[in-house]
Amino acid sequence: MNESTNENTNEQHPDTRELLPTATATRTRAAVRELVRPHRGLAVGGFAVMIAATAVGLLVQPILGRIVDLVADQRPAGDLTLPVVLLVLVALAHGGTTSLGLSLVSRLGETVLAQLRERFVEKALRLPLEQVEKAGAGDLTARVTRDVSVVGEAVRSALPELARSLLAIFLTLAAMAALDWRFLVAALLAVPVQATTARWYVRHAVPLYAQQRIATGAQQQQLLDTIAGAGTVRGFRIEEEHTERVTRRSSNAVALKMRGIRLVLDFYNRLHVAEYTGLAAVLVTGFLLVRSDSVSIGTATAAALYFHSLFTPVNSALVLLDDAQSATASLARLVGVADEPTPEPTRAQETAEPSQPGAAPDGTVTVTGIDHAYVPGRPVLRHVDLTLRAGERVALVGPSGAGKTTLAKLIAGVHQATSGSVRLTGTPGRGSGLPVALVTQETHVFAGPLADDLRLAHPEATDDDLRAALTDVDALEWAQALPDGLDTVVGDGGHRLTSAQVQQLALARLILADPPVAVLDEATAEAGSTGARLLEKAADRAVEGRTALVVAHRLTQAATADRIVVMEGGRIVESGTHDELREGSGPYASLWQAWSGTRTATDKTPTHRAGPDTTTVKDDD
Repeated sequence: MNESTNENTNEQHPDTRELLPTATATRTRAAVRELVRPHRGLAVGGFAVMIAATAVGLLVQPILGRIVDLVADQRPAGDLTLPVVLLVLVALAHGGTTSLGLSLVSRLGETVLAQLRERFVEKALRLPLEQVEKAGAGDLTARVTRDVSVVGEAVRSALPELARSLLAIFLTLAAMAALDWRFLVAALLAVPVQATTARWYVRHAVPLYAQQRIATGAQQQQLLDTIAGAGTVRGFRIEEEHTERVTRRSSNAVALKMRGIRLVLDFYNRLHVAEYTGLAAVLVTGFLLVRSDSVSIGTATAAALYFHSLFTPVNSALVLLDDAQSATASLARLVGVADEPTPEPTRAQETAEPSQPGAAPDGTVTVTGIDHAYVPGRPVLRHVDLTLRAGERVALVGPSGAGKTTLAKLIAGVHQATSGSVRLTGTPGRGSGLPVALVTQETHVFAGPLADDLRLAHPEATDDDLRAALTDVDALEWAQALPDGLDTVVGDGGHRLTSAQVQQLALARLILADPPVAVLDEATAEAGSTGARLLEKAADRAVEGRTALVVAHRLTQAATADRIVVMEGGRIVESGTHDELREGSGPYASLWQAWSGTRTATDKTPTHRAGPDTTTVKDDD
């Protein structure tokens, strides 16, 4: 089964997908503590300043209450000067300390978020390909985009505001108790309503936001599948079916979003009831205490102002539960991936020192008893045994679904075989540090200068090294002809390279990485007839002196190999030189005869035209 087909099948039936892991609430909190621990000083300093800022702000209400008492006692206007000056000073001090505190808390949040993002990206890049395919690209895409964005926004706005709101609530209640304990009792009448509202909201919001994340991932996956397969969709006239799938996924996401909106509206309605209950209780308490001469009018006014000032922080803290629950759901998804154990090196990456007694020469690849299946019960490779001798160039041919690409990826270490082993001997390459490099027909050009793109394979490479590698693949001329030469920005938003130039870039990276073993999986297939001869020549130079496994796109590539291995049904059915197999009566002889029959009588040299499907196929394993 083809890997992409398998992925699409999973995405069309979301219940069969094995989503990437999501951390538990306990583990998520523990992860946050681990990230904050190295920055305890910044955390303590930030929250200390926030406490000071909140305490300074609470001086406003008593000063206003003093002004009310002065006016009620009909004191001279001059007596108001000091309270007014104090109000101005309090406002300045409150503004300054609040700004500093928010700055420190935001810095803490951004630092922790940056570390989490780095851990997430590092682990995401190391996830086994099978795990990503089973989950669907939409799941990983949603975490990289939407979840990171939600957590980032919460860190930048929700976290500082929540910290300030909670401090304001606790210190304000303490200030009310300092005025008279009965004001605090009256204010606390609102707490049961608010607590009930918070519990009700959290109970409904947590699962709802988790469902929203999954629905968003499924929606993105369906869009990716439909867009990526647009040609096939149009070819089979199934536009309406795919439109219906997109609509269904989108409708599900929208329905969950509307449920969230209704939940928030109900949440606000319940908060209004709490505000009315608490304010009414404080006003009645103030009236009774003033009438009994227990407190002054100014003190009662200060208590009412204190409670009124609680509206904003209480509502903010409770409303931020919306952001907090959403961010927590996203954070759990990020931590789930960040906590994934680093995969053990695959068998394809195991090496044996050639100096050991009996060890094979550098660059030898030994495949022993390989069985592999992407889906249990559907084997792709069956009992494959193969040895690539050091420095040997082996061409891999066969019909679609034979298992060529899967075997190539197992040797390259992209997949872990279900059973059996792949062993390499030799030291890592001088550039990438890997003993084997894989070049496919799907090469990514990273955005940035062309020189930086090349140095991905060998960060310490000099400009002369880059030019030498480009020369070997006949790419130096066009590279130097770019507007800024090797400094020309390529990739997204930069200079657009042709398909042949992209493949030359990939082959130049291979030379710079300089591994003892190279695997080329139809690395020249995208060139077409025009650039085929150029790329095949470049590929020959790139693998010169290395052990090479070439998944042949054209039989001309197989004809020039040291040995040809023919695969059918996940097994190796033939192996030998071009002349040996051509003169035999096996599958390769049939392929060669079929290919030879497509050549014109005037074509005296091997053509680069694609032959029948059995010889020029992508490996739909």
